[in-house]
Amino acid sequence: MSAEHHVIDLVETDRQPADRAAPARRAASRTWNVRLVAAFAVGIVLGGAGVGVLRSSREERQRNATVSLVAFPASTSSSSGGDTEVVQMDGQLAVINAGPAPVTVKSVSGQRPGVQVQDTGHTRLVRPGGTAWISVELRIECALAFGSEPLSIRFSVETADRQVREVSYSVAVAGSAWHQGAERPCASLAEMARRQGQR
Repeated sequence: MSAEHHVIDLVETDRQPADRAAPARRAASRTWNVRLVAAFAVGIVLGGAGVGVLRSSREERQRNATVSLVAFPASTSSSSGGDTEVVQMDGQLAVINAGPAPVTVKSVSGQRPGVQVQDTGHTRLVRPGGTAWISVELRIECALAFGSEPLSIRFSVETADRQVREVSYSVAVAGSAWHQGAERPCASLAEMARRQGQR
């Protein structure tokens, strides 16, 4: 019997420390899980913020690159003509920026049978929703200029991202301020030609 008292139960002694260490392991495991979840959440937030910044940057680039112009003949001033039924006039073209970002109009030109338009070399900054008055030189052949065919005006513009882009817009010449400004000089040229024909 005395031998039995000296036997050490290894199973019992191994269980005891294991039972005492289990709560510490569970706490460490929970802490590790919380850290993983926190790191995952931070990753999602940072990733979402990064995507948002990229999307915002891309949208801003697209907005800065968008050009939308509307134009119409605004007025005429001095005119001169020869004996060939061609009137040369100074005029203005109204240009409205219908886009979301400012643009600088660098050049304006247009040509179709009977009408030629060229800017005078001055650039104009046009803010969104704003209007610029572009000085142009007009060459109008009285017999051909005022048909129904629109005049395609080509613009060279610098956008907010400092890129130069080409855009065009069709304007009606018949019935416009340019047409009205050319009527009297064209009538004078026609009368002069009629008188010369009678000689």
